Amino acid sequence: MKVNPDYQTKEALLALYNKPLLELVFEAASVHRQFHNPREVQMSSLLSIKTGGCPEDCGYCPQAARYHTDVNAHKLMSVESVIEQAKNAKSNGSSRLCMGAAWREVRDNKDFDNVVEMVQEVNNLGLEVCCTLGMLNEDQAQRLKKAGLFAYNHNLDSSPEFYGDIISTREYEDRLNTIENARKAGITVCSGGIIGMGEAVEDRIGLLMSYMRMETPPESIPINALVAVEGTPLEDQKPIEQWEMIRMVATTRVVFPESVVRLSAGRTQMSMEGQALCFLAGAGSIFAGDKLLTTPNPEFNEDKEMFDILGLIPKSAFQDAPQPISQPDEIIERKREASRLHEQALKEAREEAVKSGFEPRRVTKVS
Repeated sequence: MKVNPDYQTKEALLALYNKPLLELVFEAASVHRQFHNPREVQMSSLLSIKTGGCPEDCGYCPQAARYHTDVNAHKLMSVESVIEQAKNAKSNGSSRLCMGAAWREVRDNKDFDNVVEMVQEVNNLGLEVCCTLGMLNEDQAQRLKKAGLFAYNHNLDSSPEFYGDIISTREYEDRLNTIENARKAGITVCSGGIIGMGEAVEDRIGLLMSYMRMETPPESIPINALVAVEGTPLEDQKPIEQWEMIRMVATTRVVFPESVVRLSAGRTQMSMEGQALCFLAGAGSIFAGDKLLTTPNPEFNEDKEMFDILGLIPKSAFQDAPQPISQPDEIIERKREASRLHEQALKEAREEAVKSGFEPRRVTKVS
């Protein structure tokens, strides 16, 4: 049951969302136990592989080039550095690594070739690999799938009606198209939203309605609380109450019984008790580590202590779907072969020059 048949209309969803909180949590917990192990919570790590300098105008994002924040732009990380970070995340208990690049869209260039290689290497470490790279066409999605990508993250953020108040540089339909391109390639979809941006409750319901209209709803639905960053248009938004996060997690769990509801940004504003209610209400994943791309997050040791106190156990990788098999990338292989042939030709030319007695003309420095 991918979508709960009891909640097919906006009116039904609003009634569910507005239930007395403990009744809502009880219903969500009951649904959660039918489809998931309630003690298991996946620990995921989020790594910014290319930071800042984004041309978009998302009102919540400190990585937008047009805003004056403390985030400095950095070029794409090396493949070797990403592998090192992935190994560290795995050793700390993470079973999923999400790599984020501050791009509006993926471009077919050397940087994307490097991302494809990162996906191959991280998948071969036995981690679920998720990427969030901006808009993606069908061919690019196919390359990522062949490389071993497990999931593609592309959030809708909010309802179609509220979306234009937050972002003007990308249409809602563009996001839906990218999700569809990932889906066509056979990549699982991770897509959710942010609450606390000034939206109405109806907009939170509108976000869920967008997923209900899909032929296949996302396998993962992250619920984020806005982390207001100085220098962004939403810097003065007051933090939401943790009860709102609990309510949104619970509503999402009831409506999408099979999806993994991911408790994402905003956990630093929640008490352990608040997070515990989110787990009870169906949250099955957290991001571990001291940063979520560029915003604060609880450290590994804090989360380990919380897991011990609450009796939670980390969920291992590939329980929801088989591990993809990384295949050689034709574009990368062609470039490597062309480079090898070029180097071989240069070597042969040098050897031939030596055999013929050729010596380069010596230039005498004139004083």
